[in-house]
Amino acid sequence: MSDSDDTPSVIDRTRTVAVDGPVANVHFLGDTAVFVLGEEGLVFAPPDGEQRVPVHTGGILASASDGKRILTGGDDGDVIATDAAGHLTVLATDPKRRWIDRVALGPDSAIAWSAGKQAFVRNAKGEQKSADFPSSVGGLAFAPKGFRLAVAHYSGVSLWFPNAGAKPDFLEWKGSHLGVTFSPDGKFLVTSMQEPTLHGWRLADNKNMRMSGYAAKVRSMDWSTGGKWLATSGSDQLILWPFGSKDGPMGKQPQMLAPSERRVVAVACHPSQDIVAVGFEHGLVQLVRITDGAEILARKPTNAAVSALAWNASGSLLAIGTEDGHGGVLNLA
Repeated sequence: MSDSDDTPSVIDRTRTVAVDGPVANVHFLGDTAVFVLGEEGLVFAPPDGEQRVPVHTGGILASASDGKRILTGGDDGDVIATDAAGHLTVLATDPKRRWIDRVALGPDSAIAWSAGKQAFVRNAKGEQKSADFPSSVGGLAFAPKGFRLAVAHYSGVSLWFPNAGAKPDFLEWKGSHLGVTFSPDGKFLVTSMQEPTLHGWRLADNKNMRMSGYAAKVRSMDWSTGGKWLATSGSDQLILWPFGSKDGPMGKQPQMLAPSERRVVAVACHPSQDIVAVGFEHGLVQLVRITDGAEILARKPTNAAVSALAWNASGSLLAIGTEDGHGGVLNLA
């Protein structure tokens, strides 16, 4: 176990943040950590204190950020952007006030959101388009280049080109697909599933990739710098799938680091170094170096799971949020 007394520690560099509510997600706007609460608001945590910003009238179901604004979807049917000054812009309101289940930010200020079986996109000019899908949308992700949106749903993923006017391309695989992500080079697409497994496709030929062996559903995944590795939760250790070759993880075993008696529930890759912040179901957070598995203790275990991790753009700050409403910002500068 990696939280022993002889493990190097940076815990004393953490500033406690008074979040006062379960943390659903966390993002950075510049060097300010912003904690997304499960209900109604955001908590901005600049170095000189905290500021709570009411955003939705009910639960916040999804969030995404591009470092300049935070996009949120709520059970009030609103899609709202919040900037670094805490100013709100309502970008869309579902006419039936359906829950906004998923949101995504894309290239050139594009946004996407979903409600039920429908997905919507809006470009920087404010032009909006929508499409219907076979089942409720499980995940949304913009491709790194071009105006293309991956929409995960039951039995696979649809690749939608909103400007083409054609029927979306369909990548089929039986089961319920939830989270979805493109590799940074745009060559691979990976989904997390209702079952404890990942599924992927090599987009050049739509070759299937199965990534199994998890103990639980994969709720968190993130790409290492350069896209060489896909870090994932769902096991009692950090699971890293290799994507550094043209075949990705096909025919290869994952790298497994930071073994523990408790399950990994959150991961966040450093923006420029081969380091992963790893959060566990009992509150432990470790910084794990991919090259040799070296570990540094960033947060001691508690009684609540880590629910959110995020790095700022330079990798000097790590924000940590938990299910029981604790927040912190670790300064590694």
